[in-house]
Amino acid sequence: MWHYVYILENNEGRQYVGSTQDVKKRLEKHNSGEVPHTSKYHPWKLKFACSFPTKEQALIFEKYLKSGSGTIFRYLHLVPNRRRVIQKTHERDSGAGTAG
Repeated sequence: MWHYVYILENNEGRQYVGSTQDVKKRLEKHNSGEVPHTSKYHPWKLKFACSFPTKEQALIFEKYLKSGSGTIFRYLHLVPNRRRVIQKTHERDSGAGTAG
């Protein structure tokens, strides 16, 4: 049986990385509030999923995507981070972060 690593995103651009054997059922659990870590931030949309022949390989990739360098890889190559774009746009428009 295949194992999947997935990336979810909500309307605010918050992302969640997880792994499962059934992406559709897992997304339903995230959106119904059954997953404590994501229950406050639903609804979620599936933005990316990839399959692995073993659970071990999936868990290694999931752990990487949650690491510092994996997060940058995820933002650059898999699912751009809308929250960072929104934050940078707000800072630019408000003049925050500029030398005075």
